[in-house]
Amino acid sequence: MIRLPDPAGALREYTPRTESALPPAGGPPLVSRTVFSAAHVVADPFADVCPDDPAAVDWDATLAFRRHLWSHGLGVAEAMDTAQRGMGLDWSAAAELIRRSAAEAAACGGRIACGVGTDQLTAPGASPEAIRAAYEEQLAVVEEAGAQAIVMASRALAAAARGPEDYAELYGHLLRQASEPVILHWLGPMFDPALTGYWGSEDLDAATETFLAVIAEHPDKVDGVKISLLDAGREVELRRRLPNGVRCYTGDDFHYPELIAGEEPSRGGRFSHALLGIFDPLGPLAAEAVRVLDTGDPAGFRKLLDPTVELSRHLFRAPTRYYKTGVVFLAWLAGHQEHFAMVGGLQSARSLPHLARAYELADSLGLFPDPALAEARMRRLLVVYGVDA
Repeated sequence: MIRLPDPAGALREYTPRTESALPPAGGPPLVSRTVFSAAHVVADPFADVCPDDPAAVDWDATLAFRRHLWSHGLGVAEAMDTAQRGMGLDWSAAAELIRRSAAEAAACGGRIACGVGTDQLTAPGASPEAIRAAYEEQLAVVEEAGAQAIVMASRALAAAARGPEDYAELYGHLLRQASEPVILHWLGPMFDPALTGYWGSEDLDAATETFLAVIAEHPDKVDGVKISLLDAGREVELRRRLPNGVRCYTGDDFHYPELIAGEEPSRGGRFSHALLGIFDPLGPLAAEAVRVLDTGDPAGFRKLLDPTVELSRHLFRAPTRYYKTGVVFLAWLAGHQEHFAMVGGLQSARSLPHLARAYELADSLGLFPDPALAEARMRRLLVVYGVDA
């Protein structure tokens, strides 16, 4: 029995599980869906740095976590917002992360795609020329590393663009320049308020039209689109309008089971692939669910993944951008790292009651390889916060 605090400040009793429900590593490749897990970075807890200093990364633990994801058959989406791009991880560290992870992927046969952005532009008021050059620099790093590019939304572009035509011009230039088809990433303002009005309008219908027009002009250069708007209906409508051969990768951490399972054949049979931050803590279970889907059993797939949505909604609740704290917290409890510290000090971004509820939900799902270790670490955290053991 363990006593956990609730949002009202009261302590309640919870009985942890004694066995894990995770499948072992290995198994056949995932066939029916392409699945990327956006992966977090592990901070170096012994580095003498302040939150405003460049990130100090524990490279061994960071790469070990990627090998864990690959061992279950998942692809890794590297240097994305889950890795704290723009929230503690600067471009210099992100470039090093891309190079190291891409080399590790090549060594073990893992699939990898990496974020291309403009976050080396740290001063306000960047010109269109500077924004284009920043994107080009990062695209070159990713391509030279041998990874697929994920063209991320740019804070600098959101601030500088005068309208939809500026997005169309810049993205058209990048797509023509890319050597291989890329994934276009539309990250909503709930994940990053600086991206409000992306694609030239705060009206999502108008923004969608601009987005689709960019894709329609260059369908051979777009492998897929990653939609992170937490709006299942909008994603379903958008994927119906994608050109043939362009995939939809859901980034909806609230509705992923239904979006990945897809429509009934009578309604078109369309479905989403996945590029999700929640698959960082759910990796082994997500891979097992997709293997069930590979057998033609969508009901079995939903039976495995539907119970995880409550945890995901908890981790991604507003302010959504702080979901990374819960992801790293669960990685610590699961034994994937030896500490609960984050670059930029972001371990302080969620409250103890929030973390306690995350532990309870994850434990009830059997997500911890060693439930006793997770319980012991949760008890240690409670003591730090003043809960008498």
